[in-house]
Amino acid sequence: MDESSKDYSDLTLLGGTGTEYPESPEEARLETFTNRHPDRDYWITFECPEFTSLCPITNQPDFGEITIRYIADQQCLESKALKLYLFAFRNYHAFHEETVNRILDDLAAASKPRRMTVEGSFNPRGGIAIKVRSSYRAE
Repeated sequence: MDESSKDYSDLTLLGGTGTEYPESPEEARLETFTNRHPDRDYWITFECPEFTSLCPITNQPDFGEITIRYIADQQCLESKALKLYLFAFRNYHAFHEETVNRILDDLAAASKPRRMTVEGSFNPRGGIAIKVRSSYRAE
Protein backbone atom coordinates (compact mmCIF):
# COMPACT_ATOMS: atom_id res chain seq x y z
CA MET A 1 0.00 0.00 0.00
CA ASP A 2 1.53 3.33 -0.97
CA GLU A 3 1.67 6.18 1.57
CA SER A 4 -0.99 8.29 -0.18
CA SER A 5 -3.69 5.65 0.22
CA LYS A 6 -3.41 5.04 4.00
CA ASP A 7 -6.65 4.15 5.76
CA TYR A 8 -8.11 7.10 7.68
CA SER A 9 -11.45 5.45 8.45
CA ASP A 10 -10.99 6.17 12.18
CA LEU A 11 -11.36 9.90 11.46
CA THR A 12 -15.09 10.43 11.82
CA LEU A 13 -15.27 14.24 11.97
CA LEU A 14 -13.14 15.23 8.98
CA GLY A 15 -15.01 15.31 5.69
CA GLY A 16 -18.38 14.47 7.19
CA THR A 17 -21.52 16.21 6.05
CA GLY A 18 -22.83 18.66 8.62
CA THR A 19 -20.98 19.55 11.76
CA GLU A 20 -22.31 18.94 15.24
CA TYR A 21 -20.80 21.30 17.79
CA PRO A 22 -20.17 19.84 21.23
CA GLU A 23 -21.67 21.71 24.19
CA SER A 24 -18.70 21.04 26.50
CA PRO A 25 -15.13 19.70 26.39
CA GLU A 26 -16.45 16.45 27.90
CA GLU A 27 -18.73 15.96 24.88
CA ALA A 28 -15.99 16.78 22.36
CA ARG A 29 -14.14 13.97 20.60
CA LEU A 30 -10.42 14.34 19.98
CA GLU A 31 -9.18 12.26 17.06
CA THR A 32 -5.67 11.32 15.98
CA PHE A 33 -3.99 9.77 12.97
CA THR A 34 -0.75 7.85 12.58
CA ASN A 35 2.44 9.91 12.51
CA ARG A 36 4.25 8.92 9.32
CA HIS A 37 7.57 10.22 10.68
CA PRO A 38 7.83 8.87 14.25
CA ASP A 39 11.61 8.55 13.86
CA ARG A 40 11.96 12.35 13.66
CA ASP A 41 11.39 15.15 16.16
CA TYR A 42 9.44 17.94 14.48
CA TRP A 43 7.20 20.60 15.99
CA ILE A 44 3.54 20.92 15.07
CA THR A 45 1.84 24.21 15.97
CA PHE A 46 -1.86 25.04 16.14
CA GLU A 47 -3.04 28.60 16.74
CA CYS A 48 -6.58 29.39 17.81
CA PRO A 49 -6.88 33.22 17.81
CA GLU A 50 -10.61 33.27 18.60
CA PHE A 51 -10.75 31.19 21.79
CA THR A 52 -13.56 31.89 24.26
CA SER A 53 -14.52 30.52 27.65
CA LEU A 54 -16.52 31.81 30.59
CA CYS A 55 -15.45 33.34 33.89
CA PRO A 56 -16.53 30.96 36.67
CA ILE A 57 -17.55 33.86 38.93
CA THR A 58 -19.10 36.53 36.68
CA ASN A 59 -20.24 34.27 33.82
CA GLN A 60 -18.78 36.85 31.40
CA PRO A 61 -16.93 35.65 28.30
CA ASP A 62 -13.16 35.58 28.29
CA PHE A 63 -11.42 36.02 24.94
CA GLY A 64 -7.92 34.96 24.04
CA GLU A 65 -5.59 32.98 21.85
CA ILE A 66 -4.57 29.38 22.47
CA THR A 67 -1.32 28.12 20.95
CA ILE A 68 -0.52 24.41 20.99
CA ARG A 69 2.96 23.16 20.10
CA TYR A 70 3.95 19.53 20.23
CA ILE A 71 6.33 16.87 19.02
CA ALA A 72 4.27 13.84 18.04
CA ASP A 73 5.30 10.32 18.90
CA GLN A 74 3.05 7.71 17.24
CA GLN A 75 -0.08 9.85 16.79
CA CYS A 76 -0.87 13.35 15.47
CA LEU A 77 -3.89 15.43 16.45
CA GLU A 78 -6.49 15.88 13.71
CA SER A 79 -7.20 19.60 13.28
CA LYS A 80 -10.98 19.57 12.75
CA ALA A 81 -11.54 17.51 15.89
CA LEU A 82 -9.21 19.91 17.72
CA LYS A 83 -11.18 22.89 16.42
CA LEU A 84 -14.45 21.42 17.67
CA TYR A 85 -12.87 20.55 21.02
CA LEU A 86 -11.59 24.12 21.51
CA PHE A 87 -14.94 25.51 20.36
CA ALA A 88 -16.63 23.52 23.15
CA PHE A 89 -14.97 25.78 25.74
CA ARG A 90 -17.38 28.60 24.87
CA ASN A 91 -19.66 27.27 27.66
CA TYR A 92 -16.85 26.16 30.01
CA HIS A 93 -16.59 28.01 33.33
CA ALA A 94 -13.00 28.13 34.60
CA PHE A 95 -10.13 30.45 35.38
CA HIS A 96 -7.49 30.77 32.64
CA GLU A 97 -4.98 28.66 34.55
CA GLU A 98 -7.42 25.77 34.83
CA THR A 99 -8.48 26.06 31.19
CA VAL A 100 -4.92 25.88 29.80
CA ASN A 101 -4.02 22.94 32.04
CA ARG A 102 -7.24 21.12 31.11
CA ILE A 103 -6.45 21.52 27.40
CA LEU A 104 -2.91 20.20 27.93
CA ASP A 105 -4.13 17.20 29.93
CA ASP A 106 -6.81 16.28 27.36
CA LEU A 107 -4.55 16.68 24.32
CA ALA A 108 -1.64 14.80 25.89
CA ALA A 109 -3.96 11.94 26.89
CA ALA A 110 -5.40 11.72 23.37
CA SER A 111 -2.15 11.90 21.39
CA LYS A 112 0.61 10.81 23.81
CA PRO A 113 3.19 13.24 22.37
CA ARG A 114 6.89 13.36 23.19
CA ARG A 115 6.53 16.99 24.23
CA MET A 116 3.68 19.47 24.29
CA THR A 117 3.14 23.06 25.36
CA VAL A 118 -0.19 24.87 25.54
CA GLU A 119 -0.19 28.63 25.95
CA GLY A 120 -3.19 30.84 26.56
CA SER A 121 -2.86 34.56 25.97
CA PHE A 122 -6.05 36.13 27.29
CA ASN A 123 -7.33 39.62 26.53
CA PRO A 124 -7.14 42.22 29.28
CA ARG A 125 -9.94 42.32 31.81
CA GLY A 126 -9.76 45.18 34.30
CA GLY A 127 -6.52 46.34 32.71
CA ILE A 128 -4.64 43.06 33.20
CA ALA A 129 -3.86 40.54 30.47
CA ILE A 130 -3.07 36.98 31.53
CA LYS A 131 -0.73 34.50 29.86
CA VAL A 132 -0.58 30.90 31.00
CA ARG A 133 1.83 28.28 29.66
CA SER A 134 1.75 24.62 30.65
CA SER A 135 4.12 21.90 29.40
CA TYR A 136 4.21 18.13 29.16
CA ARG A 137 7.15 15.82 28.49
CA ALA A 138 6.88 12.05 28.08
CA GLU A 139 9.01 10.07 30.47
